[in-house]
Amino acid sequence: MTVKIAPSILSADFAALGQEVKSIDKAGCDYIHVDVMDGHFVPNLTMGPCVVKSLRKCSDKIFDVHLMMTNPDDFIEAFAAAGADIITVHAEAVWHLDRTLSRIRELGKKAGVSLNPSTSESALEYVLDKLDLILVMSVNPGFGGQKFLPSQLDKIARIKKMIGSRNIDLEVDGGITPETAPLCIKAGANVLVAGSAVFSSKDYAATIKALRGNG
Repeated sequence: MTVKIAPSILSADFAALGQEVKSIDKAGCDYIHVDVMDGHFVPNLTMGPCVVKSLRKCSDKIFDVHLMMTNPDDFIEAFAAAGADIITVHAEAVWHLDRTLSRIRELGKKAGVSLNPSTSESALEYVLDKLDLILVMSVNPGFGGQKFLPSQLDKIARIKKMIGSRNIDLEVDGGITPETAPLCIKAGANVLVAGSAVFSSKDYAATIKALRGNG
């Protein structure tokens, strides 16, 4: 299994965000993970479509946009137009999940669903065939630098079984370090979101390599 690394720019230097994106691109990341927070669904406020549009010229890598928002349907088209490649919404925030995922795909983008730590994987059961990515939150969303929740490892393994032969990425976000990454990979994850671990390191390329398990 090829493990993909998606550094979260939430932990980057916002005064040099474009250069940070170029740096992780050069360092060998697979995805650029963009955490969008609305200050309502989660207790933090980050960036909008204009920032994504500005950063789009800094990298050709996949922009993995994670909408931690109460009303993501209101912004899907804007993020699609801004250059998102994957748009992930929270199962907890969407009234009509099937409809939302269909709309993302209609816009030519890959569709993802994220689950908070206390949310059961049963929320995915009836939309599996509309999914390109499942994101398991291994911290409570809202802030970078939190400690990994081991309780999510069993959930990752159960979701891996649910996916079966479907072509769906299984992504984990929260507290990912060279120590916790192997646990997630063993449970079945193939995409790891890492913010603090990458951007607080002196060597982005070495850290990305270590997270893949070949450091």
